[in-house]
Amino acid sequence: MRIAGTVTFGGSGLDRAAELRGDPERMAALLAEGLVLPIWRGKPLMRDGEALGWVAADSPVLAGGGAPIFLGLDEGRGCFAVDISDWSPEAGAEAVQAGFFDPSFQTHPALPETLAFGELRGVMLLLTPREAELAATGKALVQWHRSHGFCSACGAVSAPAMAGWQRVCTVCAAHHFPRTDPVVIMLVTHGNRALIGRSPGWPEGMYSCLAGFVEPGETIEAAVRREVFEEAGVRVGAVRYLASQPWPFPASLMIGCHGEALTDAITLDPVELEEARWISREEMVTVMAGAHPEVRPARKGAIAHFLIAAWLADRLD
Repeated sequence: MRIAGTVTFGGSGLDRAAELRGDPERMAALLAEGLVLPIWRGKPLMRDGEALGWVAADSPVLAGGGAPIFLGLDEGRGCFAVDISDWSPEAGAEAVQAGFFDPSFQTHPALPETLAFGELRGVMLLLTPREAELAATGKALVQWHRSHGFCSACGAVSAPAMAGWQRVCTVCAAHHFPRTDPVVIMLVTHGNRALIGRSPGWPEGMYSCLAGFVEPGETIEAAVRREVFEEAGVRVGAVRYLASQPWPFPASLMIGCHGEALTDAITLDPVELEEARWISREEMVTVMAGAHPEVRPARKGAIAHFLIAAWLADRLD
């Protein structure tokens, strides 16, 4: 797919400089002169709500934060992320932290009011491709460290290593690496129609492409066919890969595919889907324009929106 690299979080050519992660002296030098992105409870720091809010390594906002995580080099300058989730806002300024999307911003007393922590879903389209890749990487790694503080082999406490790209058990010395969960997300078509669905608990009217986790021992193609049949009862034949998207909510790799349906009768699994329907190209134009009376489009910036837009434009090549 020739436009695959334009998907949000799709990669900006960031130099991750993995060869430097095991050099503590080099990391210290890069940190001293580099940029740090504070992340609070999954929210990156934003400047004026439209660009990442970088701070220096000695910024007071980082006091009590986690170990710096090396994200890579941006034009030769080191970029890091630091988890400051243990900081608590003043009373009345707590994040929503519930529901599908948290639109609130939180300011820190050590920073000017132009800097505030915001939900990445809400600001991702405002970021440059480089900022988006850095924010997605930092958010995913911070979440991994917070949820994997203990060794899965012996249960002892583990500690960050390799500039934040590993954790090492303090007892048995087992090495642990950041996890990424592969998820297939598929534009399933049948003639001039595409299959969309909505999960229970989604905002009213919101629909998207069907998606599901790839299981152990399963190919991408098999996962597409299994998930579509399990969720909607539709049989899928030919499957081809289109594009992928890192999706740090919390740490998935969305594998975008096109599947050709062999059947069109829908039988819902109510645990997975609240509703599914076939939408014609003509009707989908209305959906994407926000003018459909019942169906809201997939969120801009998500790969589902990207795939549907490419289908409408005849760019699934």
